[in-house]
Amino acid sequence: MTQGNRVGALPPVKSKADLVYDNLREAIVGGGLRPGERINMDELARTFGVSKIPIREAVKRLESEGLVVSRVHSGVTVAEIDRHEMRGVFLAREAIEGLVGRLAAENADDALVTELDRVQSRMNAALEAGEIDALMGLNSEFHGALAAASGYRILSELTEQLLVAVRRYRIVAPVDDMNWRSVLTEHEAIIEAVRRRDPEAAAEAARDHTNSQADHETAPQDGAVDA
Repeated sequence: MTQGNRVGALPPVKSKADLVYDNLREAIVGGGLRPGERINMDELARTFGVSKIPIREAVKRLESEGLVVSRVHSGVTVAEIDRHEMRGVFLAREAIEGLVGRLAAENADDALVTELDRVQSRMNAALEAGEIDALMGLNSEFHGALAAASGYRILSELTEQLLVAVRRYRIVAPVDDMNWRSVLTEHEAIIEAVRRRDPEAAAEAARDHTNSQADHETAPQDGAVDA
């Protein structure tokens, strides 16, 4: 075996702003930084051991994604969660995921089916173990694999953006075990359609999945924030 076969490619070199952005984004999406929480720029600079310049650059990127809000007199805060906008997120998901499901089934190979089965199996195991945090990440993997199979980078990027919005929403409106079981059942319908290489069935299963989750997650719930 040659050295080239035994070593991986070097990871891309990230700037300080990129590293700060990655950390802040994960903290916001994962709930470490809560909606409405003020972001202390000085404290972040000390924590990351950088100047304020990369902090400002990272915050600007997060603001463009709607994850933080910057106001002249109140500084930077984590964006609140708007129930009305979440309905729009699910409407967008219905359109995007129906298209992704269709294209994934058209382009499907055995490797894609194996990957979807693998993630589905891990999701089942995580649910039985009560590992809700793991479920959210695995759910993103599942939909990310489908989006990648669509063959279009823009669909992968849009899918990721919409899933980030959903993950943030689940901070204040958690998904219960019963709904996670519905998610897995709906995922199975998508997998079976992809396994049969049936674009119409995959598109329908993906849309049905999104509509089912919209009905559950945008219904009034205790503790959810309605802006």
